[in-house]
Amino acid sequence: MAVHSGFPGDELTDEELDVAYNVRRKAGPELFDRHMERYRAESGKAVAGLPGTPGVVYDEASGERLDVWGTGDGPRPVFLFVHGGYWMALSRHESAFMARMLHEQGIATVVPDYTLAPRATLEEIVRQVRAAVAWVHRHGRDHGLDPDRIVVGGSSAGGHLTGMTMVGGWQAELGLPADAVKAAMPVSGLFDLRPITRVYVNRTVGLDLDRAAALSPLLLPAERRCPAVVAVAEHDGAGFLEQTRRFGDHWGGGAPLVVPGRDHFDVVLDWTDPGTAMSRALLDLIRSV
Repeated sequence: MAVHSGFPGDELTDEELDVAYNVRRKAGPELFDRHMERYRAESGKAVAGLPGTPGVVYDEASGERLDVWGTGDGPRPVFLFVHGGYWMALSRHESAFMARMLHEQGIATVVPDYTLAPRATLEEIVRQVRAAVAWVHRHGRDHGLDPDRIVVGGSSAGGHLTGMTMVGGWQAELGLPADAVKAAMPVSGLFDLRPITRVYVNRTVGLDLDRAAALSPLLLPAERRCPAVVAVAEHDGAGFLEQTRRFGDHWGGGAPLVVPGRDHFDVVLDWTDPGTAMSRALLDLIRSV
């Protein structure tokens, strides 16, 4: 029998929590593989011939790299996209599918890698993503980026990591102003990690309840709440739908953007088309800062 600790959803059995958060199982292996192939194919198509600077080391401590895509004349606003994969899969190479659409709208894209679990702790992964923001702020102008117009977004685990750039208390240590992240768009994110301590992912990320709480954007102070669009797919996992609703309420942005007809994996692929609700929301957000 599970020991309950009081977080929302903790009354569920371990099997029920797995159903709520195991979106790969929900999709099934065939559909999941098709989605991953689309990530790779759409990213390759998006960056083919696009101006930019791939493979830049942004963090000397880890040696991790990022790609800059879609630069043009003068510094451009930048969308920094953090990939998902439950902190233990995927890379920047499958995660640039929005770069051409944004380039055509006068916006650059930055896609960082981060060291995957279990080689890195979740605390270290958070540090690396924040270091990527710091790199854009310090060095972006040299690469055609506007360091005063950084918008961060991410999907799934990348939505969690986006949330960890939205909260306060970390910027000064990296020499950043409190408003370095001007706006954010987490998609199908995890904002309270305490349920993760009881699902299969924790065999890899190894969280206890105290560490999970300390890494939960929903539970952390945010003196400054930057403009944000909090989005989720209509056919997402129940845990992601509930967490998105709760984070939207917490952040004060109103009801989340629920994208009809999409699931946990294909919702972000709407960013390849400027006419979708996802793209319109992102473009409006970037243009507002």
